Amino acid sequence: MNEFLECAPYSLEREKKNELFLKRMNELTQVHYNNCEEYRRVIDLLHKGRTEYDSVEQIPFLPVSLFKRLSLKSIPDGDVFKTMTSSGTSGQQVSKIYLDRKTAGLQQKVLSKIVSDFTGKSRMPMIILDCPSVIKDRRFFSARGAGILGFSMFGTKKMYAFDDDMNLNLEELRDFIDKYRDETIFLFGFTFMIWQFFYKQLKKRGIYLNLENGVLVHGGGWKKLESEAVSREDFHNALREVCGVSSVHDYYGMVEQTGCIYMECEEGHLHASIYSDVFIRDMRDFSLVDNGKEGVIQVMSAIPESYPGHSLLTEDVGCILGEDDCPCGRKGKYLRIHGRMKKAEIRGCSDTFEMG
Repeated sequence: MNEFLECAPYSLEREKKNELFLKRMNELTQVHYNNCEEYRRVIDLLHKGRTEYDSVEQIPFLPVSLFKRLSLKSIPDGDVFKTMTSSGTSGQQVSKIYLDRKTAGLQQKVLSKIVSDFTGKSRMPMIILDCPSVIKDRRFFSARGAGILGFSMFGTKKMYAFDDDMNLNLEELRDFIDKYRDETIFLFGFTFMIWQFFYKQLKKRGIYLNLENGVLVHGGGWKKLESEAVSREDFHNALREVCGVSSVHDYYGMVEQTGCIYMECEEGHLHASIYSDVFIRDMRDFSLVDNGKEGVIQVMSAIPESYPGHSLLTEDVGCILGEDDCPCGRKGKYLRIHGRMKKAEIRGCSDTFEMG
């Protein structure tokens, strides 16, 4: 992993990146085979116990839904430092992700390298577009809490934009913006929360906050915005209208692979870094599809050592747009997310546990 951490996140040519990444994926496959009984059962039954592969696309994947059904970890219970849960509505099952100190530390280091490539290396005054109660228990984090804590490392002075009832802390916001009016202000939040509680409150009250020097990073929640027919362009225009922010970066990520996010570049493309890889597979037989064609998204991460989350088949669909040729100049694959699968369950690995 140290070989990766020494490199800039979008710097490696395809051949060198694939060489390093394959070595790491084989290493993690062996670690989890040796230390996670459920993962070993999958590999034994579906892959004949094989733990070393000749190419990255051959590395076995788990359906991400498996983390909602099983407690998957490759460390003793006593080494669990932090437990993270996916977001879910009331009554839904949520994923539980178990971290030891080493994996949690790798998540922070990788996230720092990825985001710094877009925001610069200097820390900035930060507005968290959420409420403080989300991170009260630091041993158990929701996806929102994990995101806030992870991105907080980019902030010097920090403030929450909302109280715990999601009302705008308007006077505090104005004072904060005025105090740091000559600096770049970093804003972070979740897409739907920003739309619902920041944009709509400002719009309704006819208030303009001057954040023209701001950099906004946001993620998650597009499904709820699509139900209101809000496009990415609408989202950007609406924020410019109420606060003037023009540097806006979406990101794609999930609690099952925290740290390895796919950031949106200036061209509107989501990029895989050297710490991750992405494949698009046909939903019928899991074969790889060509660039530009839609399929289910498989994500890979060099980070997870405490749980078998290094190769996952998501419940999202999208396409790879290209590799090493984005006009922004960053190396690696870049992609577009089209949305969630249509209430379809990925079959295969999950069935293994019905057989056991």
